Amino acid sequence: MTSIFPKTLTFADFIAHYQENPRYELVDGELIDMEPTGPHETVSGKLATQIGIHLVAEQLPWFIPRTCLIYPFTDAATVRRPDIIVLDETVLNREPLWEREPVITLGKSIKLVVEVVSTNWETDYARKVEEYALLGIPEYWIVDYRGLGGIAFIGKPKQPTFTVCQLVEDTYTQQQYRLNQPINSPLLPGFHIRLDDILPR
Repeated sequence: MTSIFPKTLTFADFIAHYQENPRYELVDGELIDMEPTGPHETVSGKLATQIGIHLVAEQLPWFIPRTCLIYPFTDAATVRRPDIIVLDETVLNREPLWEREPVITLGKSIKLVVEVVSTNWETDYARKVEEYALLGIPEYWIVDYRGLGGIAFIGKPKQPTFTVCQLVEDTYTQQQYRLNQPINSPLLPGFHIRLDDILPR
Protein backbone atom coordinates (compact mmCIF):
# COMPACT_ATOMS: atom_id res chain seq x y z
CA MET A 1 0.00 0.00 0.00
CA THR A 2 1.60 3.25 -1.07
CA SER A 3 0.63 6.90 -1.25
CA ILE A 4 0.95 7.92 -4.87
CA PHE A 5 -0.61 11.34 -5.33
CA PRO A 6 1.25 14.50 -4.36
CA LYS A 7 -1.73 16.68 -3.47
CA THR A 8 -4.44 16.31 -0.89
CA LEU A 9 -7.73 15.10 -2.31
CA THR A 10 -11.26 15.70 -1.06
CA PHE A 11 -14.06 13.15 -0.96
CA ALA A 12 -15.54 14.79 -4.07
CA ASP A 13 -12.18 14.55 -5.91
CA PHE A 14 -11.91 10.88 -5.09
CA ILE A 15 -15.47 10.08 -6.20
CA ALA A 16 -15.00 12.04 -9.44
CA HIS A 17 -11.71 10.40 -10.45
CA TYR A 18 -11.21 7.10 -8.61
CA GLN A 19 -14.59 5.71 -7.59
CA GLU A 20 -14.55 3.05 -10.32
CA ASN A 21 -10.90 2.08 -9.86
CA PRO A 22 -10.63 -0.80 -7.36
CA ARG A 23 -6.94 -0.14 -6.71
CA TYR A 24 -7.43 2.97 -4.60
CA GLU A 25 -8.62 4.16 -1.21
CA LEU A 26 -8.44 7.67 0.21
CA VAL A 27 -6.86 8.09 3.65
CA ASP A 28 -6.69 11.55 5.23
CA GLY A 29 -6.72 13.10 1.76
CA GLU A 30 -3.96 10.85 0.40
CA LEU A 31 -4.60 8.52 -2.53
CA ILE A 32 -3.49 5.03 -1.49
CA ASP A 33 -2.65 2.27 -3.98
CA MET A 34 -3.83 -0.95 -2.34
CA GLU A 35 -1.65 -3.06 -4.67
CA PRO A 36 -4.04 -6.01 -5.11
CA THR A 37 -2.57 -9.26 -6.46
CA GLY A 38 -4.08 -12.31 -8.14
CA PRO A 39 -3.82 -14.51 -5.02
CA HIS A 40 -5.39 -11.71 -2.92
CA GLU A 41 -8.35 -11.59 -5.32
CA THR A 42 -8.57 -15.40 -5.29
CA VAL A 43 -9.00 -15.45 -1.51
CA SER A 44 -11.52 -12.60 -1.42
CA GLY A 45 -13.46 -14.07 -4.36
CA LYS A 46 -13.71 -17.54 -2.82
CA LEU A 47 -14.79 -16.14 0.53
CA ALA A 48 -17.37 -13.78 -1.03
CA THR A 49 -18.84 -16.73 -2.95
CA GLN A 50 -19.19 -18.80 0.23
CA ILE A 51 -20.75 -15.90 2.16
CA GLY A 52 -23.17 -15.22 -0.69
CA ILE A 53 -24.28 -18.86 -0.82
CA HIS A 54 -24.94 -18.74 2.92
CA LEU A 55 -26.95 -15.50 2.71
CA VAL A 56 -29.18 -17.00 0.02
CA ALA A 57 -29.61 -20.30 1.88
CA GLU A 58 -30.59 -18.48 5.08
CA GLN A 59 -32.89 -16.07 3.18
CA LEU A 60 -31.32 -13.06 4.88
CA PRO A 61 -32.16 -9.60 3.50
CA TRP A 62 -28.45 -8.94 3.06
CA PHE A 63 -26.24 -8.86 -0.03
CA ILE A 64 -22.68 -8.32 -1.21
CA PRO A 65 -22.45 -5.37 -3.63
CA ARG A 66 -20.15 -5.70 -6.62
CA THR A 67 -18.56 -2.39 -5.73
CA CYS A 68 -19.03 -0.26 -2.64
CA LEU A 69 -17.21 2.48 -0.75
CA ILE A 70 -17.42 3.41 2.91
CA TYR A 71 -17.23 7.11 3.72
CA PRO A 72 -17.06 6.75 7.50
CA PHE A 73 -16.53 10.26 8.81
CA THR A 74 -17.65 13.34 6.92
CA ASP A 75 -15.07 15.50 8.70
CA ALA A 76 -12.17 13.41 7.33
CA ALA A 77 -11.16 12.80 3.72
CA THR A 78 -11.08 9.02 4.13
CA VAL A 79 -12.87 6.57 1.85
CA ARG A 80 -12.54 2.83 2.46
CA ARG A 81 -12.97 0.11 -0.17
CA PRO A 82 -13.33 -3.20 1.71
CA ASP A 83 -12.49 -6.46 -0.03
CA ILE A 84 -15.95 -7.75 0.95
CA ILE A 85 -18.86 -5.87 2.47
CA VAL A 86 -22.26 -7.28 3.43
CA LEU A 87 -25.08 -4.73 3.41
CA ASP A 88 -28.54 -4.83 4.99
CA GLU A 89 -30.93 -3.98 2.17
CA THR A 90 -33.76 -3.15 4.58
CA VAL A 91 -32.06 0.05 5.81
CA LEU A 92 -30.42 1.39 2.65
CA ASN A 93 -33.25 3.88 2.17
CA ARG A 94 -31.66 5.86 5.03
CA GLU A 95 -28.34 6.19 3.21
CA PRO A 96 -28.02 9.76 1.88
CA LEU A 97 -25.78 8.91 -1.12
CA TRP A 98 -26.90 5.39 -2.07
CA GLU A 99 -29.45 6.40 -4.72
CA ARG A 100 -26.74 8.25 -6.67
CA GLU A 101 -23.50 6.51 -5.69
CA PRO A 102 -22.57 3.11 -4.17
CA VAL A 103 -21.31 4.88 -1.04
CA ILE A 104 -22.19 3.90 2.53
CA THR A 105 -22.03 6.51 5.30
CA LEU A 106 -23.99 4.80 8.10
CA GLY A 107 -22.66 1.89 10.07
CA LYS A 108 -26.18 0.48 10.51
CA SER A 109 -26.22 -0.38 6.81
CA ILE A 110 -23.25 -2.72 7.19
CA LYS A 111 -23.46 -6.19 8.73
CA LEU A 112 -19.94 -7.41 7.94
CA VAL A 113 -16.69 -6.11 6.50
CA VAL A 114 -13.82 -8.35 5.36
CA GLU A 115 -10.26 -7.25 4.63
CA VAL A 116 -7.81 -9.66 3.00
CA VAL A 117 -4.38 -8.70 4.29
CA SER A 118 -1.66 -7.61 1.89
CA THR A 119 1.37 -5.37 2.41
CA ASN A 120 -0.80 -2.85 4.29
CA TRP A 121 -1.35 -5.20 7.24
CA GLU A 122 -0.81 -2.41 9.79
CA THR A 123 -3.92 -0.63 8.53
CA ASP A 124 -6.07 -3.78 8.59
CA TYR A 125 -5.05 -4.74 12.15
CA ALA A 126 -5.02 -1.28 13.71
CA ARG A 127 -6.68 1.70 12.08
CA LYS A 128 -9.52 -0.17 10.37
CA VAL A 129 -10.29 -1.99 13.62
CA GLU A 130 -10.87 1.40 15.24
CA GLU A 131 -12.76 2.92 12.30
CA TYR A 132 -15.11 -0.03 11.82
CA ALA A 133 -15.80 -0.25 15.56
CA LEU A 134 -16.63 3.48 15.68
CA LEU A 135 -19.06 2.93 12.81
CA GLY A 136 -20.75 0.16 14.79
CA ILE A 137 -20.16 -2.63 12.26
CA PRO A 138 -21.12 -5.89 14.05
CA GLU A 139 -18.32 -8.02 12.60
CA TYR A 140 -15.00 -7.42 10.90
CA TRP A 141 -12.95 -10.32 9.52
CA ILE A 142 -9.23 -10.01 8.87
CA VAL A 143 -8.01 -12.73 6.50
CA ASP A 144 -4.24 -12.92 6.75
CA TYR A 145 -3.73 -15.90 4.45
CA ARG A 146 0.04 -15.38 4.16
CA GLY A 147 0.69 -14.60 7.82
CA LEU A 148 1.98 -11.10 7.12
CA GLY A 149 0.73 -9.35 10.26
CA GLY A 150 3.06 -8.33 13.04
CA ILE A 151 3.79 -10.74 15.89
CA ALA A 152 1.83 -8.47 18.24
CA PHE A 153 -1.27 -9.19 16.11
CA ILE A 154 -0.94 -12.83 15.01
CA GLY A 155 1.59 -14.28 17.44
CA LYS A 156 4.75 -16.26 16.98
CA PRO A 157 5.55 -18.14 14.85
CA LYS A 158 3.79 -16.07 12.21
CA GLN A 159 1.33 -18.18 10.26
CA PRO A 160 -1.85 -17.81 8.20
CA THR A 161 -4.53 -16.39 10.50
CA PHE A 162 -8.24 -15.60 10.20
CA THR A 163 -9.38 -13.08 12.83
CA VAL A 164 -13.07 -12.60 13.66
CA CYS A 165 -13.67 -9.25 15.36
CA GLN A 166 -17.06 -9.09 17.11
CA LEU A 167 -18.40 -5.76 18.31
CA VAL A 168 -19.18 -5.77 22.02
CA GLU A 169 -20.54 -2.36 23.06
CA ASP A 170 -18.09 -0.12 21.17
CA THR A 171 -15.00 -2.35 20.99
CA TYR A 172 -14.09 -5.47 19.04
CA THR A 173 -13.27 -8.69 20.80
CA GLN A 174 -11.03 -10.84 18.62
CA GLN A 175 -10.90 -14.58 18.05
CA GLN A 176 -8.16 -16.03 15.86
CA TYR A 177 -8.23 -19.20 13.78
CA ARG A 178 -5.37 -21.04 12.08
CA LEU A 179 -5.28 -23.61 9.29
CA ASN A 180 -7.52 -26.65 9.76
CA GLN A 181 -9.64 -24.89 12.40
CA PRO A 182 -13.39 -24.33 11.82
CA ILE A 183 -14.17 -20.62 11.95
CA ASN A 184 -17.00 -19.41 14.17
CA SER A 185 -18.94 -16.26 13.28
CA PRO A 186 -21.42 -14.94 15.88
CA LEU A 187 -23.10 -12.99 13.06
CA LEU A 188 -23.47 -16.06 10.82
CA PRO A 189 -23.80 -19.00 13.26
CA GLY A 190 -24.58 -21.54 10.53
CA PHE A 191 -21.69 -20.50 8.31
CA HIS A 192 -19.04 -23.24 8.11
CA ILE A 193 -15.64 -22.53 6.63
CA ARG A 194 -11.94 -23.00 7.33
CA LEU A 195 -9.08 -20.81 6.16
CA ASP A 196 -7.88 -23.79 4.10
CA ASP A 197 -11.07 -23.62 2.00
CA ILE A 198 -10.29 -20.19 0.57
CA LEU A 199 -6.53 -20.37 0.00
CA PRO A 200 -5.16 -20.13 -3.56
CA ARG A 201 -4.52 -23.59 -5.07
